[in-house]
Amino acid sequence: MRDAGFLSERQRRFAWLGFLLAAFQAPLAAKLIDDASWFFAVVVALLVATVIVADDAQRRRPEAVDYAE
Repeated sequence: MRDAGFLSERQRRFAWLGFLLAAFQAPLAAKLIDDASWFFAVVVALLVATVIVADDAQRRRPEAVDYAE
């Protein structure tokens, strides 16, 4: 059995969707808006990507062996 991360499969799908939306919105906003508010989308995308990577790392951890038995 594969170790589960801290995100459920549904939360993981929404995290990927949020990452993709923020990642595509940032360059579009940078082109259309004169100020630097587009940078917020970059920060959000990086934050969501960090959560996805952390969840992936936890899922790939080897299963702990119980020596008590």
